[in-house]
Amino acid sequence: MPLQIAGLTKRYGRFTALIDVSFAIRPGEVLGLIGPNGSGKTTLFECLGGVLPADAGRVLRDDRPLAARERAAAMFYLPDAIAPWPAQTVRWALNFVTGFFGPPEGGRHVPQSQSYVASGFSRTSTDVIRELDLEPLLDSAIGTLSKGQRKRALLAIGLLTPQPVLLADEPFDGLDLRQSRDVARTLRAHAAAGRTLVLSIHQITDAARVCDRFVLLSGGRVRGEGTFEELSEVAAGHGAPAADLEEVFLALT
Repeated sequence: MPLQIAGLTKRYGRFTALIDVSFAIRPGEVLGLIGPNGSGKTTLFECLGGVLPADAGRVLRDDRPLAARERAAAMFYLPDAIAPWPAQTVRWALNFVTGFFGPPEGGRHVPQSQSYVASGFSRTSTDVIRELDLEPLLDSAIGTLSKGQRKRALLAIGLLTPQPVLLADEPFDGLDLRQSRDVARTLRAHAAAGRTLVLSIHQITDAARVCDRFVLLSGGRVRGEGTFEELSEVAAGHGAPAADLEEVFLALT
């Protein structure tokens, strides 16, 4: 079932970071949250992920507000630029995640090949390791990884969580061109298998490569929502025909 974000507002004193933000998250899609640095993307994810309390707004499913526990079961937030368990290896982190979210059978260890299921979606850690080319990094401590290596390890952690919706903040940051294409292909494959992905992206070329629909965020407000074709029609209606996503964003923001 789709989720509806309705009227989300976040204030820091006199500064309002998010202003009546509303949009839909559809099952099995890759939704791109597009905006420049400072537009409110990370604040929005932190509110949705339960890191920050919102001052107003609700998350709805079938027109029913979700309680905090229901939201936590529906969405997993993967922040940008973190290094969890820096002294532990990538292998340890992936085993921990699959074990933590595995079936509650007396706290038993879940082997690396344990699969998980979320709304019909199924992947094993072996699959994710192969997709993100993590085999050479498995015995490296997370704190020693380069920015791009750490990003791939974090994405693996996010992809191994069972929540139907994964909120990933800047999943392409720190990746080179080849890695960006490989990660985009991996994310598309996970969406095709049933996972819903909401990606915060400031590089519009990355967004155009991987996303089905877009939410355009600027100054804490939603300036547009839809597919590229739908947003292009809106831009044209404003007298600014747009040939690509970058021009659409500039026209609507």
